[in-house]
Amino acid sequence: MKFIILIACAFFAVALAAPAETQPEPVKILRSDINQETDGSYSVVIETDDGYKRQENGEIREVPNEEGKLVKVIVVRGSYVYNDPNGQPQSITYIADENGFQAEGPSIPKNPEP
Repeated sequence: MKFIILIACAFFAVALAAPAETQPEPVKILRSDINQETDGSYSVVIETDDGYKRQENGEIREVPNEEGKLVKVIVVRGSYVYNDPNGQPQSITYIADENGFQAEGPSIPKNPEP
């Protein structure tokens, strides 16, 4: 009986001594430029060492609402690049305005033509 307990303790000790899973290295930020103007407009540029790049600009625009009154909206235009699981760079461009968010890029599915 003592031998079984000793063997069980040995297996437990080996399990505790096994190397823990290593954590991936954190992504390093290579560039981070953020500018905000007093009129509400802004620009952002971010680049990391894993291939991610983002560029975005926002500006205030007045557009008519459903009642025809002018309202202020922020219009955002930008793009980003990332590496897909196969290591291939994927590029997406987008605009977000009074018509919603619209993105384009080779990895974004297209609506079929009617």
